Amino acid sequence: MKSTSTAHPEPSLPDEARLIRQAKSGDAEAFAQLYDAYVERVYRYIYFRVSDEATTEDLTSQVFLKAWENLHRYQPGNSPYLAWLYTTARNLVIDHYRSRKESVPLDEITPRASEERTPGEESDLRSELRSMRAALRSLTDEQQQVLTLKFIAGLPNRDIARMMNKREGAIRALQMRALQSLSKRMKEKEMI
Repeated sequence: MKSTSTAHPEPSLPDEARLIRQAKSGDAEAFAQLYDAYVERVYRYIYFRVSDEATTEDLTSQVFLKAWENLHRYQPGNSPYLAWLYTTARNLVIDHYRSRKESVPLDEITPRASEERTPGEESDLRSELRSMRAALRSLTDEQQQVLTLKFIAGLPNRDIARMMNKREGAIRALQMRALQSLSKRMKEKEMI
């Protein structure tokens, strides 16, 4: 499940609501359109949290299988559909690591190679990512989650607030503290 530039655009709110209604009625094509619109974003979110592409693909498939099986439980007014998918993805990632008895998934992330980088640039990038992962690991679980949802998943603060059962102001404050802590730890790494 490699990223492609031909990804389907995210449906507009009226289209999304219509597709959800149709999918709830058993329309597999409507669900396929929702899948096409959101699979890349869910994949990226999971990839950031787990160690390899095979696991990411497996968990991404599980997210959409659970979404199909539990679509009758989704209530459009409560949160955006994508936030609901991210919550499912988050829970599956947690279950994945609990079953493996691992506690720090960020440590195993490997960046994808780029044909445009030289070997030296690729090595520098890997080193920077290792430092970033180490700094991220030192944050609280909530700080890690808010940064992942904001900067990896690309969610707006209001959706993050709903997912984390917090107010938007609390999310902004949590992001600010997390970024400050992250910056401080990265600067400390540079001094070593």
